[in-house]
Amino acid sequence: MGRIHIYTGKGHGKSLAALGEAAMAAARGKHVVIIQFLKGNGLEESQYQRRLEPEIKVFRFEKSDCDFMKLPEEKKREEIQNMKNGLNFAKKVLNTGECDLLILDEVLGLVDNGIVAEQDLKSVLEARGDDTDVILTGISMSEEMCALADTVSSIECRK
Repeated sequence: MGRIHIYTGKGHGKSLAALGEAAMAAARGKHVVIIQFLKGNGLEESQYQRRLEPEIKVFRFEKSDCDFMKLPEEKKREEIQNMKNGLNFAKKVLNTGECDLLILDEVLGLVDNGIVAEQDLKSVLEARGDDTDVILTGISMSEEMCALADTVSSIECRK
């Protein structure tokens, strides 16, 4: 069965740890899909990103490059719909078995900010096939999310 791993905590490096997992999976011939949320520009379209394909594909559904919390209400509503579309895309990717590893970067922040309900995220995870691993990142998580995970890595800033 595919495993669920969570990188959480207030320290820096959660996304980088997930990207390291993506690189290792790709080196083993696996296909990886990364969907970024709440990342501003994130891994914006670049020559480097295109060189990662076809093993690693990166998606970002938000249109704004600004911090979500600083957007006017109308733009926030627009971006919320974009992020929900990204979550629906994640569910489709899992249903179709398009990848061996799905990384939902900063998806726990969607729950923290009330953008999606925790149950919506659980519904996405339930769509995964037997062999698909999923990595979730975010600053905090609930006990329920922790219980769903096979492994949780807490990243803290010590200095």
